[in-house]
Amino acid sequence: MRTKSILVICPFPEGIAPAQRLKYEQYIELWRAAGATVDVSPFMDMDLFAVVWKKGHYSAKIWGTLKGYARRLRDVFRIRRYDTVYLFLWVTPIGTTLWERLFRALSRRLVYDIDDNVHLGQSLETTHNPNPFLRFLKNPGKPLFLMREADYVVASSPFLEADARAINRHGRALYITSSVDTDHFRPRVQRPYNAKVVVGWTGTFSSRPFLDMIAPMLAELSRRRDFEFRIVGNFDYAMDGVDLKVVQFSKATEIADLDAFDIGIYPLPDDPWVYGKSGLKAIVYMAMGLPVVASHVGTTPLLFEHGDIGSMVKTDAEWLDALTALIDDAEARQRKGANARAVAVAHYSRDAVAATYQAILDAD
Repeated sequence: MRTKSILVICPFPEGIAPAQRLKYEQYIELWRAAGATVDVSPFMDMDLFAVVWKKGHYSAKIWGTLKGYARRLRDVFRIRRYDTVYLFLWVTPIGTTLWERLFRALSRRLVYDIDDNVHLGQSLETTHNPNPFLRFLKNPGKPLFLMREADYVVASSPFLEADARAINRHGRALYITSSVDTDHFRPRVQRPYNAKVVVGWTGTFSSRPFLDMIAPMLAELSRRRDFEFRIVGNFDYAMDGVDLKVVQFSKATEIADLDAFDIGIYPLPDDPWVYGKSGLKAIVYMAMGLPVVASHVGTTPLLFEHGDIGSMVKTDAEWLDALTALIDDAEARQRKGANARAVAVAHYSRDAVAATYQAILDAD
């Protein structure tokens, strides 16, 4: 491996946030196995991460933020030791681009990994977020500066790659799809044919508005068919007229919780922010052997071009038709789920994507 030392700068603690855990984090051990020294420096520690999505807890948030800035100050004094700085999203969450400019100036080589179209500013996810601290995390000036000044940009979608290539002063950007460890994310149980069908969704508080979009459709589906809607997330939720179960996310039970799904859904609005999304939720469903019903927007068509893995939909009527068909046909669920699993292994597994990350780290 050409790069011998890497400092990873990221927002969240290791092994917790899906945006990190199911992107570059799963390759860190491979980089180490290839001979590189890799140190990881998150801005948030676990204490701050535990409260950042909650209302209140102002003392904990202020103290956690101060500790984050202390870690960044430590990074300033060690950054020159590393061949490459791999930076995900931002250096610090609030304020100007001062810290990003400082890290750019001190980095021997800077690889910037951008997730979603965060450089566009507010989205449905942020404008509907009642937590003002979280809204600070979406300062578009920071990603714009890093997109422009990085030696290389890693983009989460082909649309974002095109933007990054146009913005980056070197014209260097590459789309690397989200990927999963398909040896870990795999079905453990044979799904029964006669049990009540579970339609499932997994995500964090920031994606809650996407559930609000489809709540009326799910209520109508509940009037037509008997099914359970199950959410695996880090928040509570209520939905009138729907047999709803909310399961709090735990890494320890994540696979078992996903294994309880029969169908995975991926609702998205058609707005500019969404075109930066990688389709990660859908990829997780696919790896778990689930048929997918997803909004026909952004990168979703790329996932479906490899086989019959479910349905892409645009209207409430199409959502109802697609979900009704799968609820009624267990054999179709099994067939499409098996296809989805095969596509995930071939195109979206850690093994399939590892060489692309390696090429970025070894590029001039």
